[in-house]
Amino acid sequence: MNNSIYFSDEELRCKCCGKVKINPEFLKKLDVARSHSKVPYIITSGYRCSKHNKEVGGKENSLHTKGEAVDILTNTDRKRYYVLGSLLSAGFAHIGIAKDFIHVDFSSKKAIWL
Repeated sequence: MNNSIYFSDEELRCKCCGKVKINPEFLKKLDVARSHSKVPYIITSGYRCSKHNKEVGGKENSLHTKGEAVDILTNTDRKRYYVLGSLLSAGFAHIGIAKDFIHVDFSSKKAIWL
C-alpha cells in the first residue's frame, strides 16, 4: 500500500503481473502536481514489469520498470493544459506529450518531447 493522497495501488499496478513498485519520492511529487491541477489524473500506465514493458513497446530500461514513470490520460486540450501546467509547477523536468496522454518520469534530464 502506498502513501499517496490521490493515487491507489490499483491504478499504479502492472497490468501484466499485478505488482506495484512505485518510488515513494516520485509518488510524493506526483501528488504535489495533482494538488496543483484543476482536473483529476487518470493513470493509464504506472509500474510495468519488464515483460509488460516489452509487450507495449516500451523502451529498454524504461523508468516505468523502476516505478518512476506514469502516463496520464489527457484526451482533451483543456485537460492536457492543466496536467502539463501542474507537472511543471511541481518541478517535473522530463515530460512527454502524446496524442491522448502525457508521460512524466523522475528523470533529471530536462526535456519536453512531443
